[in-house]
Amino acid sequence: MMINLPKTNLYNELLTVKKRSNKDENKSIFKLKFNPSKLRSEKLFHVEDIRKICIDYRLRFLDVKLFKGKIPNEAIKKLEEFKNQHKNLDLELKIMAPSKLFELENYDDPLLFAKLEDGYYYLIHKWGNDLSFFRKLKVWPYKNLINILVFISLISLLITALVPGNIFYYKGNPGAEFFITFLFILKSVIAIFIYYGFSLGKNFNEFIWNRKYFN
Repeated sequence: MMINLPKTNLYNELLTVKKRSNKDENKSIFKLKFNPSKLRSEKLFHVEDIRKICIDYRLRFLDVKLFKGKIPNEAIKKLEEFKNQHKNLDLELKIMAPSKLFELENYDDPLLFAKLEDGYYYLIHKWGNDLSFFRKLKVWPYKNLINILVFISLISLLITALVPGNIFYYKGNPGAEFFITFLFILKSVIAIFIYYGFSLGKNFNEFIWNRKYFN
């Protein structure tokens, strides 16, 4: 029996972030050197909105030349239409996708953007499968230093609660015993995460979203 897990549509996530943004799109769009009537506002995104989604879902936002997956014909067709509408534009293309798509041929919700001006990007095309609904939760610890510390503390608390008593025995003071056990486990979990992070070259989402290097 197949279980259909919920999915996350990155385009819808971008629209949600855009609505919450304080960017004055109508004011900025008229600074651009091409005809704004040729652009659809629902496909226009500021780099800060893109950055937030990349950090939340541990994605990369890199030049299209670094993308190793296959760009579908529909995306190429839409790109040609965009070029014909903005012939004087020095086109610079970027793709937002999981890191593995800049190394392997795979499909997992890439989005093709064209760079405009004033920090804005225009969404040309989205293809592939939607991301797993649980991806944001899975990569939450790697978002920044505070998140990983909170996650490590919660994991250590859980392990401490599962450890049988009397390892560090303090007669008549179970609170001290729990605290000492927690500190011992916390130190061990931190050591594991540090080893894992350094050995695999991991870094926080906020530092890799637009970085072309693997580690």
